[in-house]
Amino acid sequence: MASPGEAAVQGSHVEKKKKPPARYWQESQQEVNDGNKVDKGKDKAEEAVQQKTQKAKKRKQEEHQRDGKKLISGKSDPFPGSAPVPKERMQKFKRKGQIKKSRGQNYMLKDIISRTEEVSEMSQKQAARVDLLLPEDAGFLEGGEEEDTCTISQQDIADAVDITSASKYFNLNLSQFGPYRLDYNRTGRHLVLGGRRGHVACIDWQTKQLMCEINVMESVNDVKWLHSETMYAVAQKKWLYIYDSNGIELHCIRKFNDVLRMQFLPYHFLLATASATGFLQYLDVSVGKEVAAICTKTGRLDVMCQNPHNAIIHLGHHNGTVTLWSPNQKEALVKMLCHQGGVRSVAVDKTGTYMVTSGMDKKLKVYDIRAFKPLKSYFLPSGASCLSLSQRGLLSAATGDIVQVYRDVWSAPVTKPYMAHRVRGSVWGLDFCPFEDVLGVGHGGGFTSMLVPGAGEPNFDGLDANPYRSAKQRQEWEVKALLEKIQPELISLDPTQLGQVDRATFEQRHQDRVQALGFDPFAKGKFIPKYKKKGRSSAGSVEKRKKQVAHEDQRDVIRKTVEAKMKMEKEKKEKKKTTAALSNQKSALDRFKK
Repeated sequence: MASPGEAAVQGSHVEKKKKPPARYWQESQQEVNDGNKVDKGKDKAEEAVQQKTQKAKKRKQEEHQRDGKKLISGKSDPFPGSAPVPKERMQKFKRKGQIKKSRGQNYMLKDIISRTEEVSEMSQKQAARVDLLLPEDAGFLEGGEEEDTCTISQQDIADAVDITSASKYFNLNLSQFGPYRLDYNRTGRHLVLGGRRGHVACIDWQTKQLMCEINVMESVNDVKWLHSETMYAVAQKKWLYIYDSNGIELHCIRKFNDVLRMQFLPYHFLLATASATGFLQYLDVSVGKEVAAICTKTGRLDVMCQNPHNAIIHLGHHNGTVTLWSPNQKEALVKMLCHQGGVRSVAVDKTGTYMVTSGMDKKLKVYDIRAFKPLKSYFLPSGASCLSLSQRGLLSAATGDIVQVYRDVWSAPVTKPYMAHRVRGSVWGLDFCPFEDVLGVGHGGGFTSMLVPGAGEPNFDGLDANPYRSAKQRQEWEVKALLEKIQPELISLDPTQLGQVDRATFEQRHQDRVQALGFDPFAKGKFIPKYKKKGRSSAGSVEKRKKQVAHEDQRDVIRKTVEAKMKMEKEKKEKKKTTAALSNQKSALDRFKK
């Protein structure tokens, strides 16, 4: 007869294998065998771990070979897959903690919760990755211990940075036709140079490709890009000329004569010009017509800039005043006395908050345009002939042949410059390149492109000014910008006024209308009940309906009066509470009371 343990082993192969029940006579044998198996078990466990690690390594190598792109050398990508995201950045975009799942919840609800958690985690990772591409702060130049950043030369910076950034520092030797004015277009990709002795050149300055080069055979006062890099304006000795990017003359506008300085308003398609005869003129580039011609009655206008926030033109005059103009008024909107001598240069930041001026009194002043009050005043030994503000708030000032860059001019008192550089010849034009840490300097010896870390805005709006746009994208943007063109009548000191309703003028118009018509068209007329058939329009029923409507109107009046009374009572109670609280407070003079 077989034991029950043997019977269990001899069962059919279909059944589940069951362990035979332990018997008391088998316990002694197991204890002896266990002692011998301990050492063997350890060896087997170690072998199994080694085999697993070897398999994992092989699997990883296969995945790398599958995912990683093979290079020319035949090696696979050493960093396959997406870049890891730091936990600190992930924590910044964390929305909520994980939801606790109770035991009694439905399985479908648990599935929905787990899926929403996966989606939120994925969006958190994506937001953290995008944040890596949009750094909040631009990198500035930082010196070592007891080292001033203004002592670091441009050559040292070019040697320390990468090859692409180092190529942005260069000099153009153009001493024959200088000094030069310059202008970068809105995308920061193209540069136009205008020499005093007639030399005009357009350059794709990043690739160093010359687009066109001409000599107009007369003196050039200023150059300015228009809405795109296909056209630019040149203020020549007599008249204003428009050229295309190939150097072909498109227009000669003889209404605009003796132009000294120009500014282009991109959202209004207006070219503002200041002339030697004291006229401020506006040209609509999209139509080709003169919008306004204002006689400022202040003499020669050779200091000009625009406020990018509200498209107001700032003009500096020889009597030390700065005036603000719009094409809608023949008189100046604001007149500010800024310097004791003549104004040499004016610059406004992109937010329209601060204005920086330099004058013949060798002072550099910072003004808050919102309150029209001075904030800071600095004394420069030689004065500043040219000023320019970058997108990140750096100020460049040229004194003779030295260009100095200042940082945080309006927030804290500045004792020394952030950077300094000497050029070959007196400076005639300064301009920061948009979206690049580059300052362009036009001087008597030609043109110099300086590296200024932290000057450009690192995050550009691809729908507004895209430095990498193609010809097709530029055409589409031009059509869209023309459709969204702002009319010159909307230019004002406070652009937020456009969204407000003028209640005073509305009431005045309503009163004029009432006087003209002889009655108030918005007044509520008397209730006239409709005629109803089948005996429902008897005199009694009509009177009842009239009284009902009158009672409803009376109820509305009573309701309003009750609400007004309640408000008055609340205000009185609050006043009583405040007076009681003040009376309960003890003062030092209470001891003199009888």
